[in-house]
Amino acid sequence: MPALHDIQRSTLPIPDMKPVALTTYDAKDPDTRFPPITPLRPPAGAPNVLIVLLDDVGFGASSAFGGPCRTPTAERLAASGLKYNRFHTTALCSPTRAAMLSGRNHHAVGMGGITEIATSAPGYNSLRPNTCAPLAEILKLNGYATAQFGKCHEVPVFEATPIGPYHHWPTGSGFEHFFGFIGGENNQYYPELYEGTTPIQPDRTPEQGYHLMEDLADKAIGYIHQQKAIAPDQPFFIYFAPGATHAPHHVPKDWIEKYKGKFDQGWDKVREDTFARQKQLGVIPPECELTRRPDEIPAWDAMEARLRPVLAREMEIYAAFLEYADHHVGRVIDTLSDLDILDDTLIYYIIGDNGASAEGSLIGAWNDKAAAEAPDLATPELMIERIDELGSARAQNHYAVGWAHAMDTPYQWTKQVASHFGGTRNGTIIHWPKGIKAKGELRSQFHHVIDVAPTILEVAGLPQPSFVNGVMQEPLHGVGMRYSFDDAKAAERHETQYFEMVCNRGLYHKGWTAVTRHGNPPWVVVGAQPPLSDDTWELYDTTKDWSQAHDLAKEMPEKVAELKRLFDLEASKYNVFPLDDRKAERTNPDIAGRPMVVHGNTQLLFAGMRRLGENTAINTKNKSHSVTAEVEVPSNGAKGVIAAHGGHMGGWSLYAHDGKLKYHYNFLGLLRFEVEAGSTLPTGKHQVRMEFDYDGGGLGKGAGITLYVDGTKVGEGRVARTHAYLFSMDETMDVGCEAGEPVSEDYGPTDNAFNGTIHWVQIDIDAAAADADHMIGAEERYRLAMARQ
Repeated sequence: MPALHDIQRSTLPIPDMKPVALTTYDAKDPDTRFPPITPLRPPAGAPNVLIVLLDDVGFGASSAFGGPCRTPTAERLAASGLKYNRFHTTALCSPTRAAMLSGRNHHAVGMGGITEIATSAPGYNSLRPNTCAPLAEILKLNGYATAQFGKCHEVPVFEATPIGPYHHWPTGSGFEHFFGFIGGENNQYYPELYEGTTPIQPDRTPEQGYHLMEDLADKAIGYIHQQKAIAPDQPFFIYFAPGATHAPHHVPKDWIEKYKGKFDQGWDKVREDTFARQKQLGVIPPECELTRRPDEIPAWDAMEARLRPVLAREMEIYAAFLEYADHHVGRVIDTLSDLDILDDTLIYYIIGDNGASAEGSLIGAWNDKAAAEAPDLATPELMIERIDELGSARAQNHYAVGWAHAMDTPYQWTKQVASHFGGTRNGTIIHWPKGIKAKGELRSQFHHVIDVAPTILEVAGLPQPSFVNGVMQEPLHGVGMRYSFDDAKAAERHETQYFEMVCNRGLYHKGWTAVTRHGNPPWVVVGAQPPLSDDTWELYDTTKDWSQAHDLAKEMPEKVAELKRLFDLEASKYNVFPLDDRKAERTNPDIAGRPMVVHGNTQLLFAGMRRLGENTAINTKNKSHSVTAEVEVPSNGAKGVIAAHGGHMGGWSLYAHDGKLKYHYNFLGLLRFEVEAGSTLPTGKHQVRMEFDYDGGGLGKGAGITLYVDGTKVGEGRVARTHAYLFSMDETMDVGCEAGEPVSEDYGPTDNAFNGTIHWVQIDIDAAAADADHMIGAEERYRLAMARQ
């Protein structure tokens, strides 16, 4: 292999070079010589790279940027590094991650929304083009060791199956090692985890001290130890994205107690206090103004007095969660220090992938899915009754919108709202003592997550490749940030940037921003949206108006028109059109137009199939359906799960309990409906069946339930309410057992496997569920099997 400095790295993989030298006949000939085998490495001086990306943390949350949540690790890194106070994200999870890891704008890599609402439009299909190779792939092919820990949320939902395809999974996107989860959120106590592409379960329960944040840090530390023990001369690229502090806000109780009473003053006063601290720290300029609270967000004093203790507890839990996450990030940083490699590791600590989340309703949530599925049940009374469960495995909790707004101080709005800095501005820290002379300084150049990849390539001495895996590459859209490392006054190089998320739109250009917030606020996910033509554009001169507090649109209509035209040009360039403001509707693939894993009205499953997500399992919501299984019952009686979909916050399970066939429907963890057979299942081979006769008349209605064994009715009952949209963002379907926290309280999270044999399970919907004899014959199963050949 040529010397490292002679390697041509613009084409990846780097072509293997055949040595040209004398060929001898006998290996013992003294003229026999070959160049030594040397491992591929990046250019000399290329540092280790660690990206830490927190989740749903607003600019005004972390103490490093004046917030009320203690983040000593962030403060420690900032003290010997740089704070960037004009760093921007896309306003939503998947798009920020896809943009950051590709160095291209999110629509250009198909991620105009989260993966769960992908459509067939190129800017929204969740499919990264092969012309946009991800950063991890580029670094791996240049000799870096690569690993990802935590949240992915870039896998198209129609590829998130037990058999792939895996080329958009982390291990297909340049990461040699992956430990984490692929969806948008996860239960911190009962996470759905993968090692590579293999589903795994935590080795402990929450009662035994398990928490996902600690586990992810443990795994990252273990990887660093092993990698440096075996190949100390090889730099690593580690992407550590724990998923904290995305809902559910789960954190050990002793951490919550640290914040007891700290937020009793309410979100308006917390916002004012944060604003004052931000000025003291200098992370906002002295002339910055605190933007007014939008009319849609209630004042603290307008909240019911009886509810305020619950609201304060929500924020105590969130603050504890953020501090807990920062603590475990600190353990990873300590490992680098212990190995004496901290100074030669380029660290990006990006405190949030968007603004703080306002998806928890105006009063917060015990189960954050209840606001869309059953707003009538998400009442103050429920919150008051279950206050002690918040933060524990018993809840899927989220804080109120008012807290999200306070955590985005001093800016307007929140996550999803890409038009305003409350949705897109995230405090960021860069630490690299070996490469940055400045210490404890502030940088105020405008930057965006698409600037991360070009910065890392520049620091590593690597070119942006022209070809990757035989495909010509689209140039990176971002600009490198290294010019600003040791020059606080350097003129900013990222002069123009568009923003768009569910039709909230904005354009930054040389200090000016033209923006429009569209339609329903972030906490409203169901319902009609107003026409795009009704949107009102605002104009801000951010060179004088740091926080977008003074709208100049009426005074300068020509400037608004100029920037709107520039938005249209940028949006056309990067696949933003056609604009799409649908939210919950796009979770339905029939409406969205994305591919479906299951075709037709029947799905055949087998024992051992696991992790079938909402888009991998046949959709049984809002329709009649049946679940039929052929099982063999042992002589000691039947016990355990035959098939289950969802978890303790919503779903269904067909199982055997005390020897009897039983069906359990769990509605949001709030309502539970059970139907049990009147007699025990006999020993031997049998067909068991549940028929779900949907009432119709709209979404989320009730159903009649009938249980059969070998075509004979053995039980019946009713489910009064059903899920209209999703059972869960993280819990899945399993056959033969149930992973995670279970749908039914009749069994626990472990040792719930069916104790006999399951030959097959068939789920039929609509007309296919209407079998007159309530059984599936061998001829019917043969036809189904042949239809799938």
